[in-house]
Amino acid sequence: MTTNIPGDASPCRVCAADTRHVFTLPIFNREVGYFECPNCGYLQTQTPDWLDQAYAHAINDIDTGIMSRNTLNVGRVIMTLASLGKLRGRVVDRAGGYGILVRMLRDAGVDAFWSDKYCQNLVARGFEDNGDPSDLLTAFEVFEHLVDPTAELRTMLDSAPTVLLSTELITGPETPRPDWWYLAPEHGQHIGFCRAATLEAMAKKIGCHHASDGQSVHLFSRAPIPRSWPLAMRQHRRWPLVARLALKPRTDRDFEFMRQKPR
Repeated sequence: MTTNIPGDASPCRVCAADTRHVFTLPIFNREVGYFECPNCGYLQTQTPDWLDQAYAHAINDIDTGIMSRNTLNVGRVIMTLASLGKLRGRVVDRAGGYGILVRMLRDAGVDAFWSDKYCQNLVARGFEDNGDPSDLLTAFEVFEHLVDPTAELRTMLDSAPTVLLSTELITGPETPRPDWWYLAPEHGQHIGFCRAATLEAMAKKIGCHHASDGQSVHLFSRAPIPRSWPLAMRQHRRWPLVARLALKPRTDRDFEFMRQKPR
């Protein structure tokens, strides 16, 4: 007796090793196969041919954590900049969504700019990235959306020497349960899930350094990563003290900039 497995057991989209089918979930009224890589631990959907439907709205309607997540990410960015010695550096938020993080970072004093191919900038208008050299690129909750995360990471590192990203890791050797919340088949946008070994495989393939908090926040860099970065992540809630000592809010100067901008 043979089992009908939806999709295709295509090679791992990170390391190209053979994958094995582990479970099936419904996405947009179709049965979608999930495949796990025994080499780097990456868990991926079958080839995602439903993404046009998934991105009819760039921000999905079950993302109730959008504000709390951005509030946390302000501290992660500022403390990362502090550990790199780049508090006055230029930051680009890739896949910046509505511009919430960029506006919050600028209000804290960070020279931050927005970039997103699919979403409208609502609250950081006037501060779109123009391609100038940057010290740090951020990509929060992006990698689980990517068909080819290694290629995307390489492109990011070509535009900035350091990339700070977030994606929830699979933390054990066991295959996640089909009801793991991060799979999110309801909106169909999450198509790939990493383990620590997956991050190592990407860094090795690109030839860069990387570090992780072991759960959801990860740093990739062309240069060695400061040993202070893990401590900075554990102390990310102390960012207001760092900002108060070293930064000046850009809210008023941004107001004047936008006020004088030709209409």
